[in-house]
Amino acid sequence: MKIVVTGSLGQLGYELMRQAEGSAHTYVFTDVRESEKTVSLDITDRDAVEAFIGDDVDVIINCAAYTDVNRAESDEAMAQKINSDAPGNLARAALKAGALLMHISTDYVFDGKGYLPYSEESQTGPLSAYGRTKLSGEKAVAESGCRYMIFRTAWLYSLTGKNFFLTMADLTASKPMLKVVYDQVGTPTNAADLAFLLSHIIEENKLDRTGLYHYTNEGVCSWYDFTKEINDLLGHTCNVMPCRTDEFPTPAARPHYSVLDKKKVRETFGLEIPHWKESLRLAVKEYMNS
Repeated sequence: MKIVVTGSLGQLGYELMRQAEGSAHTYVFTDVRESEKTVSLDITDRDAVEAFIGDDVDVIINCAAYTDVNRAESDEAMAQKINSDAPGNLARAALKAGALLMHISTDYVFDGKGYLPYSEESQTGPLSAYGRTKLSGEKAVAESGCRYMIFRTAWLYSLTGKNFFLTMADLTASKPMLKVVYDQVGTPTNAADLAFLLSHIIEENKLDRTGLYHYTNEGVCSWYDFTKEINDLLGHTCNVMPCRTDEFPTPAARPHYSVLDKKKVRETFGLEIPHWKESLRLAVKEYMNS
């Protein structure tokens, strides 16, 4: 099969590159920026997307997104273009090619006012421009008529790019004290685990199991708990202190509770999902050896 990956210079795209190394399938990694490992493709350009996909692609994995949550509040038009219009372009190309579109979405489609894990059927209600544009992207894909799998994830981190894990690894190493919010609860997700799921679906030819899914690591914690674990595993001596969200106001509102129910993805694809602490330990070990 031929698989096209977009947003390949991001953290999930990077992990998919690693997964693809042992695959018998043909992967084409794209990004808006050309590099040694990627070819250039602007997915906001509808004509360019349709010309690139053509009729010989079997799977498209869309890892591209506008992820600057705070900046999106003042730049919603661009966030809409990347998070909604571009997935629509990919969906139309997938429909023409008869390809499956795997699209990555987010917990930010929910308002975070619940207290039980959100299922795929839970009512959405984004609080931010980022969440609104990502939900719009889901609808563009679902209403296109193409075969699709949408995966909502949360708190994604890896050893590349800009993410909470790398930021806290640096800050706990350089600061004697750090305040981190304890009233936002969710699940840290190692991008390598999500990449493994996507790769498993392709390698095991489970492409007919279309629909909407939730995927994060297992377990629940606050950003404070996550930071404390990073600090301790790295052997740093930073005094990590809990604080409330209102002590550090940001342009974009964050959901206070964004735990996702993974029952559907577990049962559909038959995979055990690692606990966030287990996956973090592996990430820290690789980080310390890099």
